[in-house]
Amino acid sequence: MNFTILNALLDTTAGADTTTGNTSGGWFIWVLIGLMVVYMIYSVISGKKKQRKEQQEIDALQPGDEVTTIGGIIGKVVSIKEQTFVLETTKDRTRIRFHKGAIRTIDVKIADLAKENAEEKSSDAESKVVEANPAE
Repeated sequence: MNFTILNALLDTTAGADTTTGNTSGGWFIWVLIGLMVVYMIYSVISGKKKQRKEQQEIDALQPGDEVTTIGGIIGKVVSIKEQTFVLETTKDRTRIRFHKGAIRTIDVKIADLAKENAEEKSSDAESKVVEANPAE
């Protein structure tokens, strides 16, 4: 008789009491099925959260952001309409209009750059004040 792990898992009569008809081996399969259902529900919920987050990022798109399209085109967003945006791609200022669904990633957000520049200016100003007034 071939004995494999699969046969052992599927054999619900392994712990059966033949006089009363009680089985004690079938609980393992139900636990496995329950775990699989929980995993599937978790994966669906986490996938929807990820899609919602990506959609919020695309909705927050601003002129000046650098994006990569699903076709691999990298450029700077020039203007935005409801469902489309215009992408400037080269030094020659070639402009192409795309659907917002064509965005793969937002590489550089103009708002983040502005924040970084403001922080650098404030830290430079603080260092100049410290240099002008040494604490001794």
